[in-house]
Amino acid sequence: MPHPLKISRITRRKWLSGLGWGLAAASFVLVATPLLDILFTVVRKGMSALSLALFTQVTNGISGGLLNAITGTLVLVSGALIIAAPVGVLAGIYLSEFGRGRFGRTVRFLDDVLAGVPSIVLGYFSYVTLVIGLGWQFSVLAGSLTLAIMVVPYIARFTEISFMQVPGGLREAGYALGLREFTVIMRLALPLALPGILTGVLFAIAIALGETAPLIYTAGWSNFLWNGRLIHEPIGYLTYVIWSFINQPYRSAHALAFAAAFLVILMVLVINVGLNAALRRARPARAGQR
Repeated sequence: MPHPLKISRITRRKWLSGLGWGLAAASFVLVATPLLDILFTVVRKGMSALSLALFTQVTNGISGGLLNAITGTLVLVSGALIIAAPVGVLAGIYLSEFGRGRFGRTVRFLDDVLAGVPSIVLGYFSYVTLVIGLGWQFSVLAGSLTLAIMVVPYIARFTEISFMQVPGGLREAGYALGLREFTVIMRLALPLALPGILTGVLFAIAIALGETAPLIYTAGWSNFLWNGRLIHEPIGYLTYVIWSFINQPYRSAHALAFAAAFLVILMVLVINVGLNAALRRARPARAGQR
């Protein structure tokens, strides 16, 4: 026969466990309900605004299509990724493999500080230095460079963490076989760290897709398609449509704003699904090589 005191403790633990699970479920509902409501509203109103003209016509005032904004978003994000990805990955490799000294700690600290700088501050800094100081005016290069500066810390940190999770015994085995340090990093550590690096790049793309404030100061806005010029030419992008058109008292402007929001969410979703599929295919291939 169990002791009454023991039964009391077990009962109390069950009640506390149930209370904890209840609070966790309530917290999840509080967080998920607004998010699901926003997603449902954007998807419902955004899909109702979709049409062929949306993808074939440029914006005409507060009506027309979003071809210029879609093209501009892809150009700006691609330009930011071309600049930020190599810098961020190399910085992360340095911090992981060689960043144990004072200089490495300083770089890591500055990386954390840069990640915490508000995007509008970076936009204003780029406006003063690039748009006005260098005379680039509103342009693709100013916008892409600002986005690149903003996402480099995230790529570097994801890369550093991914390399730190590679087993140290693997590096020691490579050195024991007489491999050079560069070969150990690129041929042994990098393949194992690649999923984490790609996750960081994906995170950077998602951030760049959703930014508005820095682009208002650097990319401006244009109703026309990008003509290939990197400077002295503004460009359209989807987040400007969301930010600006939703405040207009016209149904056509609201339709374009919700359609732009839906397209941004869809882009992030497609990137996530595509990357996860690619990583699942890559893992068996690397396992077969080993």
